[in-house]
Order: sequence, then C-alpha cells, then structure tokens
Amino acid sequence: MKFSENWLRSHVPTQATRDELSATLTAIGLEVEEVTALGDGLANVVVARIVECARHPEADRLQVCQVDAGRGELLQIVCGAPNARPGLIAPLAMVGANVGGIAIKAAKLRGVESNGMLCSAKELGVDADASGLLELPANAPVGTPVADYLQLPDASIEIKLTPNRADCFSVRGIAYDVAASLGSEVKPFDAAPVPAQSAVALAVELEAGARVPRFVGRVIEGVDATAPSPVWMAERLRRSGVRPISFLVDVTQYVMLELGQPMHAFDKDSLEGGIAVRPAHADETLALLDGRTVTLDDDFLVVSDDRGGRAARAVALGGIMGGLDTRVTDATRNVFLEAAHWIPSAIIGRSRKLGLHTDAGHRFERGVDPELPRIAVEYATRLIVEIAGGVPGPTTEAVLPEHLPRPTAILLRRARVARVLGVEIPDAEIERILRALGLQAAAVAEGWSVVAPSRRFDIAIEEDLIEELARIHGYDRVPTTLPGGATRIASPSETRVEPGEVRRQLAARDYFETVNFAFVDAKWLALWGAAEGAVPLANPLSAELAIMRTGLLPGVVAALQRNAARQAGRVRLFEIGNVFQAPAQAGEAPVESLRLAAAITGDAVAEQWGVPSRKADFHDLKGDLESVAALAGAVLEFRPSRAAHAHPGRSADVYRDGTCIGWIGQLHPRLQRALDLDADVFAFELELVPLSARALPRATELSRYPSVRRDLAFVVAEEVSWAALAATARDAAGPLLRDVQLFDRYVGQGVESGQKSLAMGLILQDNSRTLTEVEVAQVVAAVVAAIEAAHGAKIRG
Repeated sequence: MKFSENWLRSHVPTQATRDELSATLTAIGLEVEEVTALGDGLANVVVARIVECARHPEADRLQVCQVDAGRGELLQIVCGAPNARPGLIAPLAMVGANVGGIAIKAAKLRGVESNGMLCSAKELGVDADASGLLELPANAPVGTPVADYLQLPDASIEIKLTPNRADCFSVRGIAYDVAASLGSEVKPFDAAPVPAQSAVALAVELEAGARVPRFVGRVIEGVDATAPSPVWMAERLRRSGVRPISFLVDVTQYVMLELGQPMHAFDKDSLEGGIAVRPAHADETLALLDGRTVTLDDDFLVVSDDRGGRAARAVALGGIMGGLDTRVTDATRNVFLEAAHWIPSAIIGRSRKLGLHTDAGHRFERGVDPELPRIAVEYATRLIVEIAGGVPGPTTEAVLPEHLPRPTAILLRRARVARVLGVEIPDAEIERILRALGLQAAAVAEGWSVVAPSRRFDIAIEEDLIEELARIHGYDRVPTTLPGGATRIASPSETRVEPGEVRRQLAARDYFETVNFAFVDAKWLALWGAAEGAVPLANPLSAELAIMRTGLLPGVVAALQRNAARQAGRVRLFEIGNVFQAPAQAGEAPVESLRLAAAITGDAVAEQWGVPSRKADFHDLKGDLESVAALAGAVLEFRPSRAAHAHPGRSADVYRDGTCIGWIGQLHPRLQRALDLDADVFAFELELVPLSARALPRATELSRYPSVRRDLAFVVAEEVSWAALAATARDAAGPLLRDVQLFDRYVGQGVESGQKSLAMGLILQDNSRTLTEVEVAQVVAAVVAAIEAAHGAKIRG
C-alpha cells in the first residue's frame, strides 16, 4: 500500500516528524518499505505562464521564451523542453532558487540571456518524468509558489501489509492505527448523503446469495466527463502510485484509496434495463477494460444488464474489473456508480485463474468493510457533482441482511491482558487505545465488553484485542523476562524410533536430506499416477502449486533430477515429511501421514582407488532400507509390486507383520524418460510410523552354550521368493532358531530352466544346554519338510 504523507496527515493531526511517523508505522506492524521525499527545497519556484516562444538564433533545439511569473514584467528564459509553447503553465525556478542541487543564476546560453529555468517534474523532485516541462492546469494562479499550489513538500510512503490487515488498504484505515499510537484521534469523516435531484434510478437484483449480500448504485445525469481532475486529487493519486486518467475514473480510484472501497463507474447510456448480480454462465465471454476478452464459468460472478428483455449481458467481472463496452469516456454524460460487498471466498483465486491482478480484486480477496458501499457512493457523488456537475438520482441499495456479518461483543479481561503480555497496562490507557482504534468498549466487572467496527473483521476473539493493545502500547515496552514455573521434561518413547535417528542413519550411509514444498502441481502427480485423493488448496500461491502432495517421491526425484542435470554423477537423497489424502467423508479434515522416501542414482560408492566402480542397484537401496528397519528390530518382507511408477520385475511392495507399509524398486523407464532422467533411478517410500515402531527393549541373558550351523540348498521355482522361504524356515524351526541367512543363489548347469538354487544357513542355539545332534537333526528335518511341502522345493544334491 502506497500513500501520500500529507494525505494521511489530513485525516490524523500529529506533530510527529516524517522519520517519527515512519518508525511508528513499522513499530505497530505496518512495515515501511520505502519513503520517497517529494518537492523538498522549492523556495523561489513559482507558477508561471509562457507568453511567447521564439527559436534560439544559435541552437535549433532551444527556444527563447517570454514568461509571466506574476512579477509585473516578463522574464526571458531559454528552454529546451519539447513541450514549451505559448500559453503553457509550468513551474519556474527564479534566480536564487536551488533545484535538484543546481543553484539558479542569471546566465547566457549560446549568447542569449536567461533569467531562470522552466522545470520538469523530475527536476522538482515530484515525479520521474523528465520528458518535458511539468504542465500545470490552465487555471493555476500565476505567481503562486509551486510548493503551496502542489501541497509540497510531501512524501510517498509504501508499507507492507500482512493479509489480516485488509483495513489498512486505505489511508483512513492507516490513520486509525497512527492516531492510536501517537495519542491523537482521527478526524470525523463527512459522509452526509447527497440529496437526490431526480427520480432516475436503475433497479438492482441480487442473484448470487451470500457471495454478494450488498450492492449500492446511483445514477448521475448531465456530468461533464471532460472536467479535469483537481490538482489535489491528481497529486494524491500520483503520490500513491496511481496514474491519473480522467476525472470519472480518478474519482473511483481516489475513493478506493481513501476509504478502502473499490467501486466502478458505468456509462449509464450503454446499459439497458436493470442491473443484476449473478453467477456467470458456462462459456460466457466478457471484454474487459484492459482490452482482453475472457471466457468465464459459473465459478465467477458478473454484473449484468437486461438488454431490453433479451439474454442478460455481463457488463463487469464482479469484484475484479469493469467491462470495455460500458466504460466511461469523455463523451459520457450520464453515469451509473456502483459499490458492492463481495465476500473474499467469492473472489479468491479468480483473478489468477484469468492471469489478472487488480487493486479491486486484491482488496476483496482479503476483505472489505461491508458497511462501506453506501458511504463510498455518497462520497463519490459529492465529488462528481462539485467538480463535474450533474443531477444525482436516488441511491439504490439491494441488501441481503441475513448474509451480512453481525457485530458481537468480546469480553476483554484485564487479568488476561496482564497474564498474556506480562505487563500491567492502566485501564485508562486500554480504553484510550480501544477508542482510538474505533472500537466500542463498555466497562464490566472483569474488564470491558468490546465491539469491533465492521472494518476490523480480523478481531474475533479476546487474543485479537490483546494483540491490538500490545501493538499500540508498544512491543518495546513489554519487559524481557525469563519464563517462570516448573517445566515438564518429556523423555523420548522407547517404543518407536525417532525421525532424528532415521535421519542420522541415512546420513551415515551417504544420503543428503532434501526438503520440498507440501503443495505441488496436479500435472506432476498425474505423471506419477498419484493424483487420486489429492487435496486442492482453496487459495494456492500459483497454478503450479495448487494441491497438497499425496507422496514424497515426486519431490525427492525432482530434486535428484536437478542435481543430475548439473553433472552430479552420484546422487543419494531422502526426505521425511507429511503427505495428504482427501477425507473419506465431506466436511472432515484431510488425512495426514508421516512418510520416509529416498532415491539413488549413479555409482554404488563414491569414486576411489580401492573398490571397482559399479552402478547402484536394487539391492544397494534395499540394504539401506533394511538398515533403517534394523533400528526398530523390524523384519521386512518384499512382494512383487504392480505400482504405476514401478519397473515390472524390479520393484516390490514392502510389508511388516503382514501389513503393506510402502514400496521399493526401480522407476518405470517410461516415467524416467518423462522426467528426463538418463540413468536408472532406484527409490523407496514408506509410512514412517509403522516402520519405526519397536518393542520395548528388554535385557536378556546371553547363552553360554555354543551355536550350531547347518547349511541347506533348495532347488525351487524362479517365482518363489527368498522371503517366503525364510518365513517358512522360521515357523518350522521353532524357538531354537536364532537366525537364517541366505548365502548363495545359483542358476545354470545342473539346475533346470525356470528353477533356482537357494542356499541358507540355519543358526541354532539354546540358552540352557548344548544342543545334541539328534535335536539339530530334528530341526533340520522339520525345516526341509516344511519348505518341500509349502514351496515344492527339493534338496539339492
């Protein structure tokens, strides 16, 4: 929000200097980003009129001007501005003035005497325009000091607003905060209605329900649209970052900046019938003021006329921009003013959907005072009638009171204020702050019953009021003290592996952690086949970040791809974060879960002289995952996967205790090509909570007796997995089995096609005695029988 310092001071009288005002704004949460001084040091610069112009005898680009400066005689000025001409009113720096660091003296330019300098806006320090002389209105009084005429010196102040302070998108809204902080009061605003002088009005119908609960309009006939904007209005607009266009347009901009209510002026003669506010029709088109024609759907709201009984025609895009066909021009004689209350949810995201950004849409997205439309229309009417003439009709208001917010009282307890802020604020000071901010406060036993004004819809609970007191009283006046009282020390649970342990384990295995946005592009998830159940954002930062992620792998692999594209040959990344799924029933919160994902590509180990170079494969990644599972004492089972992003035959679903908790494998070649990945990528993604759950650690006695190992080799079908064989062996061996290990896999000569040989080692041990050969043989026989029966295996001779 950018505004003129003098404009602000016209609403709140204060003796604070410019620096003090800027510091105050920042201190109360309205951070000042830039202060641009305008028109300092303009002594001896006056309004002057060029009477005659003649070509310089020695320079084609210079003119010798005779200038009336109101001193009774003409001054001769040599000027090179392209727009210098007889009759032009422009600023003149007299001899003795100092403009832009240049001391003005009587001088000869190419042999011709010059007694001063006609000035551009840049030379005066009021604008960046240096293309020619600053042209002042024809009625500007000659001889008047320019500083007085342009209300200088001034400053253009730009502040950065947080989304909750939509009320400060206006000079008057800022004035309340400044008045409260500097011990002043905002001047009363003259919002007296302008009496109707005719009966001409347009009927208004609201057909969008709660999305537009109030619409105010007024017809003004016989307006002189060619009337110039007054200097004070044009300068305030310019110093607020708005370029003056024409009077009727400038009035709506001026009211918006001063009060915060966007409004629009229609050429009344271009409208037919009454006015309706309704949802747009599917594929309805509208030509906007910026020249673009947009295609709408029923998610947009429009203002339409009746066109004499034919299909209603959209004449403005609700809350965003007016239509081209009904705009005001210099030929306009009859005006229809409108100001409406569009609720934020009806406007949020619509501008971005069309690639637009307007001041009106920016304000309505954050919220505008629902009581402002009538005040804004009355104020604009008064300005138009006073400056451009015209006959106003009655003010027409359509309202749905059941959809307008109702003021509610909030209990502010003095004990609560002291407890939250840690400082005692006197009752008189609290009441002064509340009153200066425009809040109504009635004393009660515990403190005050406070009703916030309609413009402060960010104040809803007691803590909001306490925040206002802290802002205005001064954060610097809140003492810095250490917190007191007992603190509870929470020890980590031994029944789960903390995410920090997982991070350290993967970092120890040469992984780097990556952190990605939780919101992603819908097209991105669709590429992975992971768009089902995605949760859309109500107010996305951009179209590319419009939904919440359903998985971590897309982000991790995207980070891997960026590294690979920058000649990183060996990349190993992981991420721990939340993913989101749409709820099973409407109205419920999205389902949120914590996951672990990792991806690798390139060499298995970093380049070195002691180990031959080889590419990482599925088993390297599987070993890393099992090292993480070992932290929780988990035994994982791997079954063939059919995931859309998985390489057939090189991927597996990961199970723990019979429950699928994730996926591991190589990315599908089709997906790798779509992601522009040249090398093979292996990855996994698992639910972290079931992976990290572990039994409560218990100390057990180490056996003093020796273990016994028996090796067995089975010939089984190729599709039988080692995990299935190991599970059968564990079940059959019973409590004497300490471990089962796969130490060989063989296919080739001596093994039939479609078969494979798997060799396992059984480690047997008892805590109370040495096992006998008979006991060992019984266990081995039980394992052999069980594997033969369950998997059709044969002992390899």
